[in-house]
Amino acid sequence: MRILIATAGSRGDVAPYTGLGAALRQAGHEVALAATEGFAPSAESAGLDFRPLPADHRSHGNVQHKRDLLRAASAFMTDIGGGIADVVTEGTDLLLLSATTAPLGWHLTQALGIPSLGAYLQPTAPTGDFAPTVTGARSLGRAGNRALGRFALRMADRVYEPAVKHLRARLLLPPLTAARMRRQQYEARRPVLHGFSTALVPHPSDWAPHLTVTGAWWPYLDPAAQLPTVVEDFLTAGPRPVLVGFGSMAAGEGERLSEIAVRALRQAGLRGILQSGSAGLAADAGDDFLTVGDVPHALLLPRLAAVVHHAGAGTTAAALRAGIPSVTVPVAADQPFWATRLAAIGAAPMPIPFRSLAAERLAESLTTAVRESSYAQAAEAAARHMATEDGAEAVVRAVRRLER
Repeated sequence: MRILIATAGSRGDVAPYTGLGAALRQAGHEVALAATEGFAPSAESAGLDFRPLPADHRSHGNVQHKRDLLRAASAFMTDIGGGIADVVTEGTDLLLLSATTAPLGWHLTQALGIPSLGAYLQPTAPTGDFAPTVTGARSLGRAGNRALGRFALRMADRVYEPAVKHLRARLLLPPLTAARMRRQQYEARRPVLHGFSTALVPHPSDWAPHLTVTGAWWPYLDPAAQLPTVVEDFLTAGPRPVLVGFGSMAAGEGERLSEIAVRALRQAGLRGILQSGSAGLAADAGDDFLTVGDVPHALLLPRLAAVVHHAGAGTTAAALRAGIPSVTVPVAADQPFWATRLAAIGAAPMPIPFRSLAAERLAESLTTAVRESSYAQAAEAAARHMATEDGAEAVVRAVRRLER
């Protein structure tokens, strides 16, 4: 089967699909990844064909107001919709769609007669078990959570509406709203697979049977990959350090965050590795600190005492998989949700809001997470649970069922 995986966003929105694509390729399928240009090396290292999308998640400016943000998001989605239409080649047998690309890909499946599977990294369907991931972490009770979940979907429909109108006109399809297409997909019980662990978020008790949780999908890692020598030397030179990184978040905040991180680690008596990321973290503070760029979490995190991070879905899962405590500093979007889930299972202290981050508070949370054994024990229990899940294989099986 010739499969096109379509996703969009930052590294955390794309990297898990490289490992998922590699698993599908290993199962005998031809797999291509459609994402923005910067992810071509990641796709190609996993043995996947790469098809570039024309827009980048940073391409519509630094917006400050909610109305501007909605306009920028709609413009981004219009770019992405046209890009996916450009790269769906004749002979594609299946579209594998992320939560971001599904509201666009559904219209392509209608126009071209290509089946699709949802492959989401976050829970998006309303549930009484918890509030929507994009609204924060506070539960409003079962009825309130479901109502807020429906509201969140309607707001997403508004973002996609211009892109859907543009895409359907290009595909010579009759008018249909984003909301109506979404409801049609749900009523038809189109399968949606969710790539997160039930150690972190149990399968919602009120979801319909076509919505399943598979376990996490992991970024592809070359079996021969090793840590850089400078990192290996630092790890062996003293006690287990703490990693501090904010991934694709906090651009322009590097100087402030680096100073806070170094002061907090010193106050807590811990060695530290600062991962530069989009913020540009850097530490020039002596032998107890190291600055690194991209380093595979699967190799680095199991060697650490803890990790300070923004609680993106991928970093959250990687920390649990490594069996180490987290200290979370959520910045935006679904990050408060994942941060609160880590705290709820006991693998992290309560989150520190990004704008409230200070060295003293971070040092206190680090001391708690590293010195109190319950946090490591909770993370290790989650890691054992995650080891029983094979999220990629669950997707392979779902694809196999479509072939019958």
